Amino acid sequence: MTSLPPIRQLLAPNPSPLTGKGTNTWLVGGSELAVIDPGPDDDRHLAAILQAVAPGQRIGRIIVTHAHLDHSALAQRLSAATGAPVHAFGAATAGRSALMSRLAASLSTHGEGLDHGFAPDHVLADTERLDGPDYSLSALHTPGHLGGHLCLALGDILFSGDHVMGWSTTIVSPPDGDMSDYMASLHRLSNQSWSQLLPGHGDAIADPAARLAELVAHRRQRERQILQGLEAAPATIPVLTRRVYHDTPPHLLPAAERNVLAHLIDLASRNLVAADPDLHPAAEFTRK
Repeated sequence: MTSLPPIRQLLAPNPSPLTGKGTNTWLVGGSELAVIDPGPDDDRHLAAILQAVAPGQRIGRIIVTHAHLDHSALAQRLSAATGAPVHAFGAATAGRSALMSRLAASLSTHGEGLDHGFAPDHVLADTERLDGPDYSLSALHTPGHLGGHLCLALGDILFSGDHVMGWSTTIVSPPDGDMSDYMASLHRLSNQSWSQLLPGHGDAIADPAARLAELVAHRRQRERQILQGLEAAPATIPVLTRRVYHDTPPHLLPAAERNVLAHLIDLASRNLVAADPDLHPAAEFTRK
């Protein structure tokens, strides 16, 4: 591939506190298009995608970065309208770690909502390539936000889904989200050189290395705050959250508690905290 193929962005009409201005659908290619993240099940967005196909073009494949409803729900209808197969890492719970699978029964799901009905036509493996007439996309398995999350590399441009965004930090909400996996995926991406990140929400990121470093530093700072919050005395998640997020408005505390839970599960797996009587949202946590 000597030159980059055309890349176009379509913004789905689903703005919210979780999606920013809406979900970005990316169209890659000239005569044969790859559609990355078709978005929510919305008649207006389906029409916009189909109208973006110019004479002499066709949609050759649909790729879903992860099975949250705001990214994947339109895939089936778009596939039916175009005949294009759907590619993804797997169904909604694919890639979930052994620990999260074990904890899932006691952890309620919060966040954008799993697309439980999602089933790709083709399961993408890590590093698998998808080649079109004028593009070559490489799948990178980046679990963390969701166990089956994929980023897609087009040369040194990365379609980063919800793993790396500029407008907001990523939600990591167990059991769908896994902080240990999220940090490992951040480090994996940091070890490669990217010219630009094109996320699932928000604007393009022009300095990927700086943004990746910022996200790692943010999570490590939060981790230190949680450990410091346990120095005085053991605490449950609600008590610890109020120690750490002491300036946070009350209506945002439930989301903060999910973040604290994600960090505590990671810290427990690294033997830095202990849970009494066992690892559970209602447990009391102690710093080791």
